[in-house]
Amino acid sequence: MEHRTKGDTRVDHQKLTRFVSQAFQKLGVPENDAEIAAKVLVAADLRGVDTHGVIRFNPNAWYVKWLQEGSMNPTPNIRVVSENGSTALIDGDTGIGMVIGHRAMELAIQKAKSSGVAMVGARNSRHFGMSAYYAMRALPHDMIGIAMTNASRQVVPTFGLEAKFGTNPICFAVPADKELPFVLDMATTTAAAGKLEVAVRHGDAIPLGWALDENAEPTTDPKVAQKARRLLPLGGTREGGSHKGYGLAIVVEILCGVLTGTITALNSNQEPRGHFFGAIRIDAFRPVADFKADMDRLIRELKSTAPMEGQQRVFVAGEIEFETTQERAARGIPLHSSVLDGLRAVSEQLGLPYDLE
Repeated sequence: MEHRTKGDTRVDHQKLTRFVSQAFQKLGVPENDAEIAAKVLVAADLRGVDTHGVIRFNPNAWYVKWLQEGSMNPTPNIRVVSENGSTALIDGDTGIGMVIGHRAMELAIQKAKSSGVAMVGARNSRHFGMSAYYAMRALPHDMIGIAMTNASRQVVPTFGLEAKFGTNPICFAVPADKELPFVLDMATTTAAAGKLEVAVRHGDAIPLGWALDENAEPTTDPKVAQKARRLLPLGGTREGGSHKGYGLAIVVEILCGVLTGTITALNSNQEPRGHFFGAIRIDAFRPVADFKADMDRLIRELKSTAPMEGQQRVFVAGEIEFETTQERAARGIPLHSSVLDGLRAVSEQLGLPYDLE
């Protein structure tokens, strides 16, 4: 579904990052942490993952609201509570998820440099934005990156009538040589929850198989779906393979929730969140050059597939997002008027200069 419209305003990504960082600082977040959080949000918009970008940065939603009401800690004591040579568990002290995730992934990369493979869990965190940001941090180190998180309950188990777990996204980022990296970033639902909000903003219907209404019947109305909070696992129906999406979501819940002690699916207030990160050093298994050459061969083989009628080409995971990043970095990020209204409201509320348009 194409959500960019002629009425969208193009905004320079560097200017947008600076604005969001300054807003975080006005909310009491230290400068370095504010810059990390802003960079993660804008990175999502650059990649076309508009559901996880500045759409959430307004006085009535998420980060601004949480910091103002005190449910998100602007200056958390982020600490390692247990670790060995290849693993660690971090307590985020209910800080900004993007900051906690950044530190956890950096620790996984650091540990993998000596141990070959490292896994780091994080507990007592909040929403951490786009999973791909963290997994992709492993790429410059010739490592495979892994990132996942549990989320608030709004997904119905296969054969169920009520929501029991979250969209629970998972990402794998794998380096190649001359080809673009393979970056699979996906919710374990048929569609991410943020796509409902995007559909509402643009007046679009949603496909059947995305969500149920309050009577647990399929709906194409995103407003009805938002109110009901009954998204469907990847596959939509049992016949379509929803048990697979359901199973993947619970694997994420186990690693991010049960293993870290932040079981969002069982928490009545659905907060805080748990995350899980991994880094795999390729040369711990085989020479990096050989691995990357084979990744190039694999990617080229997939892309050489003859496209079906009506399609121009076959893509691999992450390719569209990389192309979108290049286009938006050059021409600006297209933001809907309602998103700009939210950013303008933040500037007025915080006494921050507004220079995005």
